[in-house]
Order: sequence, then structure tokens, then C-alpha cells
Amino acid sequence: MITSIWKSIRADKIDPVYLIVGSESYFITKTIELLKAQMAEAGETDVSNFDLDEVPVGHVLEEADTIPFFSDRKLIIARNASFLKAAERGKEKINHDLKSLEAWLENPPTTSVTVFVAPYEKLDERKKIVKLMKKNVVLIEAKSLQPHELESWIAHEAKSHGKLLERQSAQKLIEMAGTNLTLLASEIEKMSLYLGSEQEEITETLIEDMTARTLEQDAFKMLQAYLDGDVESALSVYYDLLRQKEEPVALAALLSSQIRFMVHVYYLQKKGYHAQQISKQLKAHPYRVKLLVERRRQISETRLLQVLGDLADIDLQLKTVSSNRERVLEFFLMKRAGHAKQLS
Repeated sequence: MITSIWKSIRADKIDPVYLIVGSESYFITKTIELLKAQMAEAGETDVSNFDLDEVPVGHVLEEADTIPFFSDRKLIIARNASFLKAAERGKEKINHDLKSLEAWLENPPTTSVTVFVAPYEKLDERKKIVKLMKKNVVLIEAKSLQPHELESWIAHEAKSHGKLLERQSAQKLIEMAGTNLTLLASEIEKMSLYLGSEQEEITETLIEDMTARTLEQDAFKMLQAYLDGDVESALSVYYDLLRQKEEPVALAALLSSQIRFMVHVYYLQKKGYHAQQISKQLKAHPYRVKLLVERRRQISETRLLQVLGDLADIDLQLKTVSSNRERVLEFFLMKRAGHAKQLS
């Protein structure tokens, strides 16, 4: 759906009002950038920004109704449309004149393009203003992609650069770069430019060589190697992080955070939740949950809790010793990793 809307924008079939719903910043940013770029081609560069947590919606309507001086249309971005979601009475930051907005939506001006951004998981469908919005404007869903959608999106993004990226390679890219769409798009563009026109496929080898790894992904990789009893791999990642000047105290905290997340995932799974429900409950990306659910049988909750306790002791040691902090976490990885399979 969103791709068809983008296609219409590129064809200069631009509607007077859009509503973007969801917290995936990539879709929000790209939609606004496409509108700016397309309108700029026609010489229309007048852009106004409003934060609806700071100003009433009446300011947006007044700006939209004002005829532009230097172009045929102007672009108005109204962020944080919190009046569209459920809220406790008395907790609203701004008193919005929704009656005026309802009337305005029935006949919005053609001399402006107004984009309302509601970066929330869902709206309050009971509200009249929400029903009117959905009836009279172009709705764009900027929601996190499900695992299979993410892999398809990566393949589509590579194709837009004239490259082929197979499913296994897509999974490798996610493993190394995470699930942030903006970062993934940047990595795909970088590798596509590197390959030029001579090579079509973005391979796993190229991904391993060129992808900028995140600290969280490295910590996850180190933890998985530790839990699998792979001392060599766990230490290799650890030494690499030390060369990047990462502090052992921070690394131990990251490992603990990863394990707590795993414990929560497995607890909810035991309670009968499926992966999508777990991701919503923990407010985590579905792909991250999917990876853990698939590896569920490789490690017991008892083992995870034991490691969490060990890391608490490590954290205390790291905060009390004055030197050789690197050795404390190093000995932890060497001493316990080899017993992981026996205890799982």
C-alpha cells in the first residue's frame, strides 16, 4: 500500500491531506522527503513545520488556508497529532479545536499539502476526528515490519538499486546491522555503489566485509557464542570490542540486558503467547523476538538465570577493582562458556 502511494507522489498525483500512523521513522521520513522532492521539481519549496504537542491545530489550519506567495502549493508538516490517540482527561498538553479541524477536512484547500504525523501504534477508533481523518485523507501506515515482510523489503530495496539479495543474505544483513530500516537502506545503498554495474548480487561475504556492526549486535553475537560454549568466537568478539575502546562495565550491562530480554521472551512463550504478541508486549521488533523463539530449545531458563546471576557478580567486581577490568570479563567468558551445553 505505501509503495503505491509513493508511486503516485512520484507521478505528481499528490493529495491535499495525508495522515501517517505508526512509529517506523523510515516510512515517515521517506514519505516527507518524497513529497518535498516532487514538489521541488515543480518549483514548490515552501515548507512549514508544526509540533502539535506545542501549538494548537488551529495554527496548522490557518497556515494551510493561507495562499502561498512564491509557489502554487506549499507543504505543511504537522507532527505529534496526539489528539488522534486515546488520552487521559486532563493530561492533554494543548487544547485543540477539533470542531474546526472536522469542518476543514470536509473541504481542504488545494493550495497546500498537509501531512499529519501520528507516531503511535494505534489511534482511538471511537473518536469522530479519527473516523473523519480515515474517510477524507490518504492514510499511510508506518508500522514495524514483520519478519517475513522485513526480508522482502530488503530484497525490494536492493532491487531498486539494480541488485539481487537472496533471503539468506538478507538474514545475514539483519543479523549484522539490526532491524532499523534507515540503517539497512543505507547499508544496501553503500554496497550497491561499491559493486557498481559489474556485479549484480549482494552476497553474504560482501555483507560480512562491509556492514557496519552495531554495539548491540556485537553483544548479542558474543552472548550467543558464550551460551553455545564457543569460547573462541566469544573472545574474538570481546577483543574486537575492546579494540574499539568499549568499557567492560558497559559490555557486562549489555549482556545482562540481553539475557533479561531472553527470559521475558521465553516466559511469555511458555504462557502461550506467539511471537507477534510477545513483540507487542515487550515493545520489541518482531524479528528480534523471532530469532529468540527459533533458538528456544538451545538454552534453558535455569541456565539463563544462572548466567544473569554470574553477570551480577561480574558487575560488582568490575566496579570495585581498580585495574585489569578487561581480564574480569575475559575470565568470565573463558571459565563458563565451555560448560554451557552441559547445563542447558
